[in-house]
Amino acid sequence: MSTRAEREKATKQNERHQAILAELLNDDSNKYCADCKSKGPRWASWNIGAFVCIRCAGIHRNLGVHISKMKSVNLDTWNPDQIESIRHKGNGVVNAMYESGLPDNFRRPTDDSGVEAFIRSKYERKQYYKKPDKAQAPASSSSAAPKAEKVKKEARKRVSSSAVLRCILVA
Repeated sequence: MSTRAEREKATKQNERHQAILAELLNDDSNKYCADCKSKGPRWASWNIGAFVCIRCAGIHRNLGVHISKMKSVNLDTWNPDQIESIRHKGNGVVNAMYESGLPDNFRRPTDDSGVEAFIRSKYERKQYYKKPDKAQAPASSSSAAPKAEKVKKEARKRVSSSAVLRCILVA
């Protein structure tokens, strides 16, 4: 049994986490599903760091928790480690890494089986994945890694510069 004080503390923490998630979803890169680009994602793969729609969330769940750990943005309770994990990424950073190898003429599938095949290629087989090289010079011939690093820095700056988030995390 938990005491009333413990329940109140947990409720306040959950409210802080909901505020952080709402702030993250207001970011332009997080307003659309990381995988199919549908508007208004309400689910997140907290270990990958991506916000996704309900259809793609079901596919992520089928990948297994060794690949993607799903939570509802509104319905589930988040712990501080999960919040920290998703705070440092977001759809812009995730797609810069997991989609950096997509062909220029790539068209996102719209049917369920095509979306599932794409998600499996993207996360299970990491077919399009290229991890940004932090030691790489900006004058390098590969523009994907510096671009991914720039997106990552901008995302961190947006999140860390928000006084609201700082106050929420400290409290």
